[in-house]
Amino acid sequence: MDVRELVTYTDYLVVCSGQTPRQVAAIADEVRFTLKNEHGVIAHRVDGEAQADWVLIDLLDLVVHVFTPEAREFYRLERVWHDAPREEVAAAS
Repeated sequence: MDVRELVTYTDYLVVCSGQTPRQVAAIADEVRFTLKNEHGVIAHRVDGEAQADWVLIDLLDLVVHVFTPEAREFYRLERVWHDAPREEVAAAS
C-alpha cells in the first residue's frame, strides 16, 4: 500500500500472510535475508519474532507486516488503510 499521502513515518506498507507462526517467521527471515544480501538493506527494527503471529519489519521507507491468517483478520490493516492505493502481488511459484 502506498501511504505517502497518509502518514509521515513510512512510504509503503506490505502486508502478507503465512499459514502458521513457523511459516510467518520463515517469510520474515527470508525478506530480511534477501533485502540484506541482494540489496544491502538492513531492517531498522523487527518486532514480533518470538510469537510470530505478526512480525513487523521496519525498513523506514517500507514497513513489512507478516501475519498468520487469524492475526491478519484481527488487525485488518487493509481496512485501516482503505484509502491507500494498493497493488496486489501474487505469490511466486
